[in-house]
This record gives sequence, structure tokens and C-alpha cells, in this order.
Amino acid sequence: MSDDKEFTRQNSHKFNRLDNSWRKPRGRHSNVRLKKKYAKDMPNPGYRKPKDERGTHPSGYEDVLVHNTEDLKKLDPEKEAARIGSTVGGRKKEEMLEKADELDIKVLNR
Repeated sequence: MSDDKEFTRQNSHKFNRLDNSWRKPRGRHSNVRLKKKYAKDMPNPGYRKPKDERGTHPSGYEDVLVHNTEDLKKLDPEKEAARIGSTVGGRKKEEMLEKADELDIKVLNR
């Protein structure tokens, strides 16, 4: 796994009203927009992940949404990890967690 670079909005560390999430700088004198050496980096195509890592969970597993124990049986424990759907109730979720432990399947949202 490669280390992900954090791209934060310019001046977000100065003002509480600004969120950290990336926004393209548009100011006339913006050092980030002008790509000055000492300024923050901007996202570019060169920062893209390797092809086999794209779309995977940070743990390295492929994220698969499941809603019942039958869906769990279809997973490959070597490559895939389960994410239990938000509409699944508590009792059914407990059953699914027990079944996942039996099958050695990683559950991402325990």
C-alpha cells in the first residue's frame, strides 16, 4: 500500500470557518495556484494509486456490502471483506458477526 498524500484547502489551518477538504485555489496571487515550491501541493494525475490498489479498503481488502448470512458465504476471505448494510437490525447483525468469525471473514464495520 502506498501512503496517501493529504491535500488540504489553503488557509484551512488559519480559519475555523474553512473546512479541510480540498478546494481549488482561485486567487490572483495564490501561491498554491502558482505552484510555488514552498506552497502546498495540488492534486495532479501523478498522485494516482497503482491500478491494483484502486477501489480497495485501506486494509487491502475489497469492500463488499452484505445484508444476510447467505451473502457472507459467497465471499473470498483472502481478498474480500464484508461491510454489513446499515438497514440490518441488531439481532441479525449478531448472527452475521458469528458466521463471519466461523468463516474467517473480516468485517469492516463491527
